[in-house]
Amino acid sequence: MDDKKENEKEKHEGGEHEEEEEDEEGNKRAVVLGPQVPLKEQLELDKDDESLRRWKEQLLGQVDTEQLGETAEPEVKVLNLTILSPGRPDLVLPIPFQSDDKGYAFALKDGSPYSFRFSFIVSNNIVSGLKYTNTVWKTGVRVENQKMMLGTFSPQQEPYIYEGEEETTPAGIFARGSYSAKLKFFDDDGKCYLEMSYYFEIRKEWPATQ
Repeated sequence: MDDKKENEKEKHEGGEHEEEEEDEEGNKRAVVLGPQVPLKEQLELDKDDESLRRWKEQLLGQVDTEQLGETAEPEVKVLNLTILSPGRPDLVLPIPFQSDDKGYAFALKDGSPYSFRFSFIVSNNIVSGLKYTNTVWKTGVRVENQKMMLGTFSPQQEPYIYEGEEETTPAGIFARGSYSAKLKFFDDDGKCYLEMSYYFEIRKEWPATQ
């Protein structure tokens, strides 16, 4: 193996990776970034330097050190989805969903306003650019493809809460029936924390027991 290949192997095994940036003339060049370090280890560095410690606290916020692991990879656990609709009790659905005897995770009334609220916990490290997609199909035709950026979150023991904007279910006889959907949570690096398929129903009236 020649020196160039040997150097590339060492960079890969050491956790380093490359990104491209442009110089003043517009030419791209590779920039080698250092290995990713666990956040717990980063916080321990220079802990006796008061000014640096305060700077890190301002940058990271109030990080719960009990939620920090020994690995550099962040972890996100989506706890539940709550369906909110004016005049209706909140419907809290633990994740993964539990389907009824017809295979539906939940049912909505046609032409009704509703919104989704997610609860999730971040541990180990900061997660950057957390986002989710929710894709919906009816009779094999995609009718909705929602993508929402949630943001960047530091580890903490208390769950984060995100509530989406209010929407309205489609109305009319042709809108009612069975829908299939896929929910996915992932970050800027493409790491997937949840990917779940489920079914729901749109009805003429709200279910009596839900």
